[in-house]
Amino acid sequence: MNGYPVGPAGQQWNASGPLWNPAGRPPAAPPAPTPALDPVRTVLDRSLHSLAALGGDLAGHANRIGAILWSPPRVVILGRLKAGKSTLVNALIGAPVAETAALEATNVVAIYTDGAPSRAEVVGLDGARRPLRVDSGMPVDLGCPATEVAYIERWLPSQAIRGLTLIDTPGLATLTTENETATRRALIDGFEQTRTASVNADAAVFLFDSVPRADELEFLRQLDFTPLNTLGVLSRADGFGEGPLGQRDPIAYAAEHSAPMAAELSDTVGTVLPIAGLLAETALTGQLTETDARALASLAGWEPFALIERLDSDSPAPPLDAAVRDRLLDLVGEYGLVHARTVAQGGAHTLNRWLATVSGVERFRHELHTSLARFAAIQRAGRILTELDTLAFQHPARDHIRAIVGAARRDPAMNEVVLFGCLRAMLDVDHDSPVVDELTRVLRARSDTDVVGLPSTAGPDEVRVAAAERLAWVQRQSLSTMSAAADSALTALHGTYAAIGRRTQPTG
Repeated sequence: MNGYPVGPAGQQWNASGPLWNPAGRPPAAPPAPTPALDPVRTVLDRSLHSLAALGGDLAGHANRIGAILWSPPRVVILGRLKAGKSTLVNALIGAPVAETAALEATNVVAIYTDGAPSRAEVVGLDGARRPLRVDSGMPVDLGCPATEVAYIERWLPSQAIRGLTLIDTPGLATLTTENETATRRALIDGFEQTRTASVNADAAVFLFDSVPRADELEFLRQLDFTPLNTLGVLSRADGFGEGPLGQRDPIAYAAEHSAPMAAELSDTVGTVLPIAGLLAETALTGQLTETDARALASLAGWEPFALIERLDSDSPAPPLDAAVRDRLLDLVGEYGLVHARTVAQGGAHTLNRWLATVSGVERFRHELHTSLARFAAIQRAGRILTELDTLAFQHPARDHIRAIVGAARRDPAMNEVVLFGCLRAMLDVDHDSPVVDELTRVLRARSDTDVVGLPSTAGPDEVRVAAAERLAWVQRQSLSTMSAAADSALTALHGTYAAIGRRTQPTG
């Protein structure tokens, strides 16, 4: 079993065996056998056991770094005020827990983690914590000015976020400076409460409408992510272009717009996905009822422009009254009123499935829990190596610690982590270099054939020849490198291609 805090039990280890977390968590029953670890975690877990075995205060450092290893990757949700961040968080969690209206609540960072019982805490700028009363799933009163709050931490049982922690942030560059200040405090500026409270993001979801602004992109570049662990979201897709009454379906139009936008922003985000957040939130939070579906279906005979004109009046036409109209607008917006009326005739279940599909949230969740989660885990592993490097620099046992870190980096299972670190360094010094493109392509690959640019049907001889060609490319690039980052990246790529060549050598 692993030797570091996992889940609510909070078990820790020293060189001789388990300790219980001194933070006040009670002992639990002996844990069940731990499932097989992924290769990267296996290497890091072994390294931390070796660190703890050195004795003294290094057992405490091993447990501190182990807490990073065994906690879920953190995904931060970024964008301007009213970009739809909290609406998307609600959809991802599957419950209306993120405040979308009250200015006080949207002025602070909120962290959402799977856990029971459902509860919340306010963390002050001084690191002090106190319970926060929650009604109807949402905090009702911070109990102090938002300027004195570092963040809110919220635990709630949610299978949907079991493998990820979500960080909902204030809007960027809004009418007031407090929102952007709170986001910077939590993610960039390195205030002490940030370092001690684990508000460290491993990946980002960046929401924007139509075209992101220059100040938004500049802010994003300061967060030390790569395009591989940054996902762009074209939000409010149901109002894109001319909106629901335009000649083109706005969601389909947004999907067409996303591909060229992803290409234009390729140095910042890995891809861009269109999302109709309101439709996703309604579909995934269980708000829709059969009564709502019947009310929406009753509008099926209206011509769209006449329908919207009537609904915009102070006294909407039968069969709706003002309260029902307002509820439908809150649930599905004008897009749903225009496009979902016929679907609603099939009942709430059919309508709900349609909302989930057309909103784009299903593809988004797939991307979040596959590609983005993968690169979030890789960035997390790189952060752990950095923590060990820092410890080696500061600690009297530096030679022993450096040996542990060196062995971890040389392990073949850590190759993606090393390549990812090289990519981050290259993006800092020369983001237009062909080496950046090569690193990105290799990191996106999932097999040896992918790495060398061949189809999955390629045989070992073809793969070996292609690996040799990539090695020759690396050697040519190394003749004109301009930075230490490029030297390191080419060395890592050389090792990658050489290893593929060895694996495809004929046996016997």
